[in-house]
Amino acid sequence: LHIAILASMMSLIIYWLIRDSHRVRNVSGKHVFITGCDTRLGNSLAKWLDKRGFCVIAACATEKGGQELRSCSSLSLKTVNLNLADSNSIARAMVFLTEETAGKGLFGLVSNTEGTAPVAPTDWLRIEDFHSVLDVSLLGLIEITLKLLPLLKKAEGRVVNLINAKGLMAFVGGGYSLSKWGMEAFSDTLRIEMQHFGVKVSIVEHGFFKAGLVNSDVIEKYLLRLWNRLTPEIRDSYGEKYFVE
Repeated sequence: LHIAILASMMSLIIYWLIRDSHRVRNVSGKHVFITGCDTRLGNSLAKWLDKRGFCVIAACATEKGGQELRSCSSLSLKTVNLNLADSNSIARAMVFLTEETAGKGLFGLVSNTEGTAPVAPTDWLRIEDFHSVLDVSLLGLIEITLKLLPLLKKAEGRVVNLINAKGLMAFVGGGYSLSKWGMEAFSDTLRIEMQHFGVKVSIVEHGFFKAGLVNSDVIEKYLLRLWNRLTPEIRDSYGEKYFVE
C-alpha cells in the first residue's frame, strides 16, 4: 500500500513538472489575435489573456462589441472590426495587426468562428444557406490563417482553432457540420506543414455552453420560414405532418 501511495505521489510530481514546463513564461510583448470576441467564448478568452499580461488583439464583428470589450479590459487590449466573409475586411485587419506587432510577429492566433447555421433538411436549403456559414466558419478562417502565417512563423507562434463539438455530429443538413469537419482537416494538415517552422497548430473541441443554446421557438420560426419558401413539389413530398412532427 505504501509503495502504491509513493508511486502515485511520484506520478503527480512528474505530471506537475511536465505541465509547468509547457507553461508560457515572459508573456509581456507577446501578441495574441482572437476572432469572434463580441460575446461568449472569444470574449471571455480575450479578457482572461489580457489579465495575464498578453498583448491581446480582439476581432469583433461590431463596433459595439469592441467598445464593450475595451471598457472592461486593460489599455493594452486592442480591438479591430472583422468580417470573415469579406476579404477587404480581412485585409484591413491585416494592416492593423502588422502595425501592432511591430516586427515581433504573432505569438498566437485563436480562431473562434460561428457562422449563421440554418437548421433544416438538406433539400429545404439553397446554396446561399451553405455560404452563410461556410464563408465565415471555414473559408474565412482559412483566409485569415493564410494571411497571418508569415507573422506566426516569425514568432514561432501557435494556431488554436476552437471547434464546437456539436458540429462534429452530422444530425442535420446545412453547412455547420461541413465547416467544423473542414476546420479539423485544415488544422491537421497545417499542423504537419508548420512543424518545420516551429509553429504549433492545435484544435480545441469544446462542449456545449448554456449561453449559446438556441431557443426552440427561434428554430421553429426559422423552419417555418424555410418551409414557406419551398416549392409545392418539395412540400408535397414531405407533407404537412412531417413539419408538425
